[in-house]
Amino acid sequence: MRIFGIILAGGQARRMGGADKALLPLAGRALILHVIERLEPQVERLAISANGNPARLADLGLPVLPDETPLGPLSGILSALIWAADQGADAVVSSPVDAPFLPGDLTPRLQLAGNGGLAIAQSGGRLHPVCGLWPVALAPALTAFLASGAKPKMMDFAAQHAAATADFPDDGAFTNLNTPEDMTATETLLKGAP
Repeated sequence: MRIFGIILAGGQARRMGGADKALLPLAGRALILHVIERLEPQVERLAISANGNPARLADLGLPVLPDETPLGPLSGILSALIWAADQGADAVVSSPVDAPFLPGDLTPRLQLAGNGGLAIAQSGGRLHPVCGLWPVALAPALTAFLASGAKPKMMDFAAQHAAATADFPDDGAFTNLNTPEDMTATETLLKGAP
């Protein structure tokens, strides 16, 4: 199975004061570099879903895929599915740009759970739908779902397609850095790590 990856960096980062979350510094490097480091070894090819000027991410050397219609993370996943299908991939693994501690076995666990279908991560009894494995064959259904006019919720789409769940033991692996306070606390944690 050919699996590509997408880092979802198209959000407005309201809780970060509208800052470009991907480029915020964490432990001396842009936040997105931490996610790239975790996800890139697990996929055949990696891209970034981001709106706005793609030149700001050019130094990363990865394709930047804009949303055709920005309707949240599912729009980024749709762009990734189309991009991946055009290159012969079977599925895409997604991650948010603000999850610097992703599990090193995210892709194989999702693949095993999904058994060829849609799978999303779960830890500590909580679902993490932004971390999922999305078969490229879902692109037409996702296009229709986004065009339906309903508020596009990831779990609604996942439920419609009988998403499997992959359980992960480390709940901290899916920590999202949503606020300046989250960034400060994580920076402190990383500085104290051996």
